[in-house]
Amino acid sequence: MRKLFAIAMVLFFAIPGLVYGAYPSKPITIIIPSKAGGSTDTSARIFIVSAKKYLPEADFVIKNVPGSGGQKGFEEIARAKPDGYTIGMIFTTQVVAHVVAGRAKYTLDSFHVIGNMMQDPLIIAVPKDSPFKNMKDFAEAAKAGSLTVAVNGIGSDDFVAAKKFENLTGATFNLLPTKGSTEQKSLVLGGHVDASFMNVTQMHGQHKAGDARIIGILDTNRSEIIPDVPTGIEQGFSINMTATRGFVAPAGISKEVADTLDKLVADVMSDPDFIAACKKDVMLLLPMTGPDYLAYLEGLQAETQKFYDSTPW
Repeated sequence: MRKLFAIAMVLFFAIPGLVYGAYPSKPITIIIPSKAGGSTDTSARIFIVSAKKYLPEADFVIKNVPGSGGQKGFEEIARAKPDGYTIGMIFTTQVVAHVVAGRAKYTLDSFHVIGNMMQDPLIIAVPKDSPFKNMKDFAEAAKAGSLTVAVNGIGSDDFVAAKKFENLTGATFNLLPTKGSTEQKSLVLGGHVDASFMNVTQMHGQHKAGDARIIGILDTNRSEIIPDVPTGIEQGFSINMTATRGFVAPAGISKEVADTLDKLVADVMSDPDFIAACKKDVMLLLPMTGPDYLAYLEGLQAETQKFYDSTPW
């Protein structure tokens, strides 16, 4: 009996799958480091619909952890138990900006990077009655006097883009950090700010409806959803900035679980229904494998570090 008990205990601790069943055997929590209803939250909910096709035994639970430009959510993902039952979404530049600024209680090594899903180029949006018709008008006015410009928090992609614009043009903005894109939209639509640096998916509808005006997109090419808006480069301003949104898990998950999650994201990214749903909701896809996305994040962190060293915040 003692021998049988000893064998049972060895199996219990050495082969958890014999006791708990194959992964996943309980709901998988997806941490979203922002409020419900935002772009990252919406991306995750679209993902779940298709993910059930490829991992039908899984249930997914969204947990929104907003605060500090994503930092609270990133940290909760990093310190979660590495068993595959807590994963999360990250977004740039915030996930590396917090590290660069010395605020983060995590590093990129704190994560198993699963892969990227979305991209969202930056734009400059102004109220519909603004005198600024293009980025040249905007830059000249900004150099002549301080303009109030909304951004989504300190260290965000919006914030860094605004700072890069200041460095390039010699302008100095009165930067107004907000709690998210909803507040930014309200400020622009109400004419309470001179402009806002934000993502194209957050304001394209208002631009098309004539309720606001996008005067430039900070990408290498024009966007197919607002083809009338010239890039910054076309207008003589060499500033590129795009947000990305991808999946990570806590570092230390087993290879078996990591392989399952990596394959799941890759399968969903190739799923026709997922692609169609993203197109319908104007979500711009940018598939990257885990190794490719990690390399991208490492490069972005190095670039952001250089920028922070010259322009600390």
